[in-house]
Amino acid sequence: MAFESLTSKLQNVFKNLRSKGRLTEADVKEAMKEVKRALLEADVNFRVVKSFIKTVTERAVGQDVLNGLNPGQMVIKIVKEEMETLMGSETTELVFRQGNEITVFLMAGLQGAGKTTTSAKIAGQLKKKGKKPLLVACDVYRPAAIKQLQVNGEKQGVPVFSMGEKQNPVDIAKAAVEHARENGYNVVILDTAGRLHVDEDMMEELSNIKAAVDVTQTILVVDAMTGQDAVNVAKNFEEKVGIDGVILTKLDGDTRGGAALSIRAVTGKPILYVGMGEKLEDLQQFYPDRMTSRILGMGDVFTLIEKAENAVDEEEARKLEQKLRKAEFDFDDFLSQMQQIKNMGGLADILSMIPGLSSQMKNVEVDDGAMNQIEAIIYSMTPQERANPDILNPSRRKRIANGAGVSIQEVNKLCKQFEQTRKMMKQMGGMMGQKGGRRRGGGFGFGGMKFPF
Repeated sequence: MAFESLTSKLQNVFKNLRSKGRLTEADVKEAMKEVKRALLEADVNFRVVKSFIKTVTERAVGQDVLNGLNPGQMVIKIVKEEMETLMGSETTELVFRQGNEITVFLMAGLQGAGKTTTSAKIAGQLKKKGKKPLLVACDVYRPAAIKQLQVNGEKQGVPVFSMGEKQNPVDIAKAAVEHARENGYNVVILDTAGRLHVDEDMMEELSNIKAAVDVTQTILVVDAMTGQDAVNVAKNFEEKVGIDGVILTKLDGDTRGGAALSIRAVTGKPILYVGMGEKLEDLQQFYPDRMTSRILGMGDVFTLIEKAENAVDEEEARKLEQKLRKAEFDFDDFLSQMQQIKNMGGLADILSMIPGLSSQMKNVEVDDGAMNQIEAIIYSMTPQERANPDILNPSRRKRIANGAGVSIQEVNKLCKQFEQTRKMMKQMGGMMGQKGGRRRGGGFGFGGMKFPF
């Protein structure tokens, strides 16, 4: 998970600060040395780190802080505020043309950054918001690039404009905008060609497209796993072509996260989105304050709520509540709740966003793969058995174990823990709906469930 090492190191620094009743200037400077080391190891730009540490130190050694009631907490608050400022303070939205004018986004980036996939994800999200996007295949060089965009576009239900591999990308872009105008599309997303590295041919082609088409925004897609290289790429594109914002992909991978903390300061351009996985919803709006909270191990409850609201079906949540009140919760409901967890990114991702748990997750092994075994056991049951778990006698459990390829002990364990969960849900059911009722989205459809893994 991104920032895991950085988060762990910063948590240790903060723990030491909190343990001291009073702080001296020497204490603060020693803590800042550790913060500096942690940031550099996370591949944050050296000049950015130097400026950040200087600003935090100057604020933290002030008399109001050192003589305050809780100086350790004040220093942590300053670190959080300055980190948010580093990444842009406020969330930056995409810019859209008004009225009947067509919005044109030019997607740029090197090969392998995830530009084509990201273009389709943005198109899919805009479609859900009521826009009429058109994807445009301007990469005529990379083998199967056009086919990849068509496949991704089909997944999102968004049409793809293509003129094949033998046309000039500038001509394709001009024809695509005209096609959009004639067919009622109000957003055009140009998926342009990348290279293995920054070169003059790529920059010239992008400049020519921008000269021929009225581009609303140029958006650079960079791979977060490349660390400082991502920052250098962004700087090059800004200097030679001009960019309006950055999308960081693969932030869920084994990355030190330095790019997220450096790009805004180095290029002056905002991070618009971050890619946290392969699914459409895994392309998330970038919120500097939420990212800071996650980096500092403080959780990210707002993103967690948004994920829950997107994953939980209102009608299904109401039906589940009625079942909980009557203690009619069955294995089909259990499967439904597990699917919602998967749609939210998995149990480990959910727990990492909960304040108080996020800082402890580095020491906890959460096996999302265990969910697959549970699903196999439940799918080995008959519809009658799933709907009425009370009929699962020893012979039925043995058959289920054989069907799922597990031991009968695993089936017994699941049944026992499911029964415990059902009893707990019955108790919780009596409390649901009180004091103003459920929140929008049914809260979490799996709220309080004791999953057997």
